[in-house]
Amino acid sequence: MKVRSSVFASFILIFEVIGIAVFLRGFFPVPVKSSVSSKSKLSDLPAEPLAGSSPNSSRLPQPLFKRVVIMLVDALREDFVFGPSGRVYMPYTRHLVERGSTHSFVAKARPPTVTMPRIKALTTGSIPGFIDVVMNLNSPALLEDNLIWQAKTAGKRIIFYGDDTWMRLFPKHFMESDGTTSFFVSDYTEVDNNVTRHLDSTLKRDDWDILILHYLGLDHIGHISGPHSSLIQPKLLEMDDILKKIHSALISKEAEGSLPYLLVLCGDHGMSETGSHGGSSEPEVNTPLVLISPAFKRKVGMEKPGVVEQVDLTPTLALGLGLPISQNSVGRVIPGVLEETTLRDQLRFLHLNGHQLSCLLKDSVPDYEKEAGFEQFRVAEKAHGSWMKLYLEGNTSEVLTNMGKKVLKQYLEALAAMSSALSKQLGKYDMYSMIAGMVFLFQLLLVLLLAMPEALSGAAAVDLPVLSALLSLPFYLLCLLLASVHVLVCTSAESSCYFCSLSWGLVFAAVAFSSAMFCILVSIATRRLPLGLKIHGKSPVRSSGGEWSLSELDVLLLAGTIGHTLSLAASSFVEEEHQTWYFLLNTLCLTVFQDVCRKYFREQSGSGDEEEHILPSKDCHPSAHPGGEICSEKWLALATPPFTLVCCRILRSLNQTGVQWAHLPDVSHWLNSSEHKMILSLLSAFCLVLIYLLVQRRCSWVSKVALALGLLGVYSYRAAVGNVLFPWQHSSRTTSNRNPILPSCLVGTVEARFVYVFVLGILFTGSKDLLRSQIITADAKLKSRGLWEIYSGLVLLVSLLFRTHNLPVLCCCLLIQTLMAQFIWKKLHYDAAQTTIMHYWFGQAFFYFQGNSNNIATVDISVGFVGLESYVEAPAIFLTALSTYAGPLLWACHLVCYLSSERDRSPVAVGHGCYCLALLRSVPAAAYIVLVTVLRYHLFIWSVFSPKLLYESMHLLLTAGVCLFFITMEQSHDSSKPKTENLP
Repeated sequence: MKVRSSVFASFILIFEVIGIAVFLRGFFPVPVKSSVSSKSKLSDLPAEPLAGSSPNSSRLPQPLFKRVVIMLVDALREDFVFGPSGRVYMPYTRHLVERGSTHSFVAKARPPTVTMPRIKALTTGSIPGFIDVVMNLNSPALLEDNLIWQAKTAGKRIIFYGDDTWMRLFPKHFMESDGTTSFFVSDYTEVDNNVTRHLDSTLKRDDWDILILHYLGLDHIGHISGPHSSLIQPKLLEMDDILKKIHSALISKEAEGSLPYLLVLCGDHGMSETGSHGGSSEPEVNTPLVLISPAFKRKVGMEKPGVVEQVDLTPTLALGLGLPISQNSVGRVIPGVLEETTLRDQLRFLHLNGHQLSCLLKDSVPDYEKEAGFEQFRVAEKAHGSWMKLYLEGNTSEVLTNMGKKVLKQYLEALAAMSSALSKQLGKYDMYSMIAGMVFLFQLLLVLLLAMPEALSGAAAVDLPVLSALLSLPFYLLCLLLASVHVLVCTSAESSCYFCSLSWGLVFAAVAFSSAMFCILVSIATRRLPLGLKIHGKSPVRSSGGEWSLSELDVLLLAGTIGHTLSLAASSFVEEEHQTWYFLLNTLCLTVFQDVCRKYFREQSGSGDEEEHILPSKDCHPSAHPGGEICSEKWLALATPPFTLVCCRILRSLNQTGVQWAHLPDVSHWLNSSEHKMILSLLSAFCLVLIYLLVQRRCSWVSKVALALGLLGVYSYRAAVGNVLFPWQHSSRTTSNRNPILPSCLVGTVEARFVYVFVLGILFTGSKDLLRSQIITADAKLKSRGLWEIYSGLVLLVSLLFRTHNLPVLCCCLLIQTLMAQFIWKKLHYDAAQTTIMHYWFGQAFFYFQGNSNNIATVDISVGFVGLESYVEAPAIFLTALSTYAGPLLWACHLVCYLSSERDRSPVAVGHGCYCLALLRSVPAAAYIVLVTVLRYHLFIWSVFSPKLLYESMHLLLTAGVCLFFITMEQSHDSSKPKTENLP
């Protein structure tokens, strides 16, 4: 069965997306959980150890606190409180840390440092996985054992104000609540005022036991302008005043003889140097934890804060309120909180925490008895029983005290060891799904590779032996074998597998498809191999026979793509992947420059037919063009590669990315400072004008007018939000001088919607022309104009979403595309495969020129709310994804427009381009899946490799969409020509 290259590539990509989805389902682990489905109860608590007789009663020590107030400031970094600027940012809090009755800690948050996973960690004591990053957008109700459920069950009255993520996680748990959306990052004033307005009345009341306040303004400021913004200090001073108000109210309500209060100041995560979060850098994972209570000793000076895990707060609060510890908690009680209680109560608290951790260890680790922490706990428990026997006998000697302190130390060591062992056991991988997805993906990749000679041939079609494979005996034997393996795995697996939960119909379809792909693979391999490859240092022309002649450019493109794939095996190369692409892009420019020199200087020297064969050019004859035009064309072609190198070098300095050097200052920091706002304004205006000149050339006059007004709206939007200035404004004006009538979330909304109107208008005009060229009239010129108009609408939308300092990135992208298309790809007659690989390389490099990296923290979620008055999930996700992947998307769309406009080479060029895109995305995706499978037991992959795996999945989806668009363009072109082959 013959299939077009574009249809074949799209088919492979769609099934690769399914394969990688199956792999991701197995790779993102199920969190460590107790095998007991019910939640912890007071009646289930173990008895107090007692040696030599029956176990003692299961008495619980009295609760340590009567009331608890949790003030959670989103994105509060530890240096905002404990650092040198802490006295300026939060003076009252710093005074309490230095002189008050407090305990101060640096609480380590585990990645992913995103709000919903961190709330789960604080309330359950467990460590969420990276899959919770996706669930963060629409948090379901939390069903596992947690502190909020335990408090509600025990009759505690809970009040909550702040981030509505809490209300989605804990529906019907709060006596009183008022939520604000956490995703609308343009608002950093009303979102906090909505919390603070309840404080005065709530603090005067006595009808609550737990008050939770989640302030979002600081996090939103970080997303908008970073941790060094002028807005940070006023916001932290506001938080400091609120803490002072709460503390003063609690002191005034304290009664003689009653249990003391506890005021907790903490952050769910920190903030990177760019103002975002999600990764594992020190500023993102280090958060302050300040416990304030009259039950603690008063400090006499500033002490270096200790280091605890963020999940340690869960058992500490549970025991402090007299509640059972959540079953899935991996945290350990903070010893300093217990220091003022009796030695018996301290040992009992540690025993309860140790018992809970030992039960979780039994459920999570098969060889739990070999764990050092479990053995240490058993030894400490026996020693505790001996101590209790002496204690109950009335022994009051110093020996008893020393023995108790020794038991206390043993408990603490056992808790630390068990907590560490559980933290490393992040989850249970579904290996069956991982292996199935990996095999599925590699089958498709091998078919894609073996079909390469046919797919890139002049016919641009692949002959797939589908019918012969389905009727062969090996197909049926493989089906029986795979079905037997499935039954064997599902009946013997200790843990649940995703594949085993599927219906037999879906399982049989997957088995039949995998067997058929294997038979097709063998059939193509026997027909194709061995394939000879010869390397010549000559032109990028493939011979008409079965062999390929590889030019120097071909060797570079092939070696660079394979080398990049191999480099992903090292975490440092993943963290600094941008350096690989920068190097490859520079090398590509030098190689292209060599080809340009070879073409024009050899033609000028008139070397004869040999040189014309080396680099054929239909424009090489002097009579084709006037002499002056040929001369200018030659020098512009010679200048294009060096100019591209200069642009790439400038863009490298614009945004520091990666991990090792992301903290260093760059040009964007300099441009965004208030002193250089006028320079940024002039640069933005120049870039917008140049963008118009570069894009409008192939548009209709209606689209040209819409594009001009839209770009004017982009500048107006940036001026409204305070990024740039109009000529009549003063440079001293800052964001604090915005319209006082409008809240911060509404500033710039009208201007952004003004731009959206023109974006939709341009896209509608382009789509109309495209449909007319396909349905009404087979006009290739009309189709080309429609494609370029759609591309211009996309450029206008990206210019609105990009940060102001990133407009030069978009400008250079368009300029390089124009020059390369006009003077390199067309004049040097690079074929579709070479052009596609170059577009792919440029797209990957521009992904990093934007300031992106393989770190979730670099995703700018603020662009998801441009022009929105409130959080709307679908537009926010779309705009955020579009802004993040703007570089690869713009280059992929330019590839579609360029190949479709090459009328003399379509549809072959379209098929070749689609196939090469599929191949370029499939190779690193398949290699990366093998890599993360091999390294799945290494803890560091969660902060380095998991985000990269998500990026690879998104790139596969993006490429599949582009290839489907390729098919539409190919069919459109064929409708205008008589069919020469009967191809589907």
